[in-house]
Amino acid sequence: QVQLVESGGGLVQAGGSLRLSCAASGRTFRTYTMGWFRQAPGKEREFLAAIFWSDSSTYYADSVKGRFTISGENGKKMVSLQMNSLQPEDTAIYYCAASRRGGLARPDEYDYWGQGTQVTVSS
Repeated sequence: QVQLVESGGGLVQAGGSLRLSCAASGRTFRTYTMGWFRQAPGKEREFLAAIFWSDSSTYYADSVKGRFTISGENGKKMVSLQMNSLQPEDTAIYYCAASRRGGLARPDEYDYWGQGTQVTVSS
């Protein structure tokens, strides 16, 4: 079993930055994929970024490419999401997730989820 706990959310003005962190505990493997998603009220859960523990390669949704950066340290079981140039439309609950099946961008490819952290961007 894997437990994920996000931190770092909060209120920020448009144009500002936030750094989210996700601490994993329990059994994790080098083959896991770690991902970040977000969900705004009334909208579906949206993929943002993923990192593969096996080789630290990363993948981004077009909507955040160039503004968000995912990083991780397998040895420390920690994944972060640096978010820059935030806009009001980035307001959502942000979730960390882990896939043991080589998942990438679909929520149903992920097996474990954190409780989420709220990010609010004011205009």
